[in-house]
Amino acid sequence: MKKNPIYVETVIDSSIEEVWHYTQQPDLHEQWDLRFTSITYNEKQHEDAPQTFTYTTKIMPGLSVAGWGESKGTHEKASGIKTSSLHFGTPQLISPIKEGRGYWQYIPNGDRVTFLTQYDYDVRFGRFGQLFDLLFRPVIGWATALSFNVLARWIETGEKPATQYRRFFSYYLLCFLFSFIWLYQGLIPKVLMKHPLEIDMLMELSPLTFGQASTAIIWVGILEMMIGLLFLVPKLQPLLLKAQILLFPLLTLSAIIAAPSVATAPFNVVTFNIGLWIASIVALLLAKELPTAKFCKRKRGA
Repeated sequence: MKKNPIYVETVIDSSIEEVWHYTQQPDLHEQWDLRFTSITYNEKQHEDAPQTFTYTTKIMPGLSVAGWGESKGTHEKASGIKTSSLHFGTPQLISPIKEGRGYWQYIPNGDRVTFLTQYDYDVRFGRFGQLFDLLFRPVIGWATALSFNVLARWIETGEKPATQYRRFFSYYLLCFLFSFIWLYQGLIPKVLMKHPLEIDMLMELSPLTFGQASTAIIWVGILEMMIGLLFLVPKLQPLLLKAQILLFPLLTLSAIIAAPSVATAPFNVVTFNIGLWIASIVALLLAKELPTAKFCKRKRGA
């Protein structure tokens, strides 16, 4: 099964020395690289020996992958281009990566540096591992590109990686929450259950008969489910958040007009919609200058 090596390239407004420092020091590297939780250099046996290290990647609380790595050496050309080669792997079966090799390259570009990497790896578990890698490889490539953008922003603006990642994951968790809510509210009470309260509120707000409202509520549910799916499209998320900020107060008011009792129920539309309205504002604020993988080249020469 043919596979392409992972390639990521970005341009950083900095000197080679500074980019080298942020990428070659383990205490700095582990802060910006999403693929590693901790990196520890081993003591060299002698000065000319390759630099070996161990790393861990926390997948979730109580579950992590530990591995080894070896810096095979660095090379610097007369043009100022630096290259650092790497050999890495892990014996843990939970990791789809068995062993791999790659390099980092630093290319001077006036007052900027082109920083790139290319690496490839062997998978375990034979054919099954190769099939799983069809999903895993794009994810690890995306994580590499996102990490490179976080590094560039750290060097250029001084914003710490932890702050960038906190904002990034908070934003997308909120977007996934909105997606789930729209999908659930469209599918369960409207399309599947055709809840009487949903039908009654629609009849109060329109001249529809009971039969017409019963049919219309299904289409309303389908529309809400479509909004939920659109929330999974990153380019549309800011627009949808702005629409929600305008829409939720109107939805709240219309629900109270149609059925005043919903405002006094133990779990009611007023607190629910206000909560979503505030969450929409927070998400829109978080969306400003998010780190993103799209600023990195993913193919050589692209």
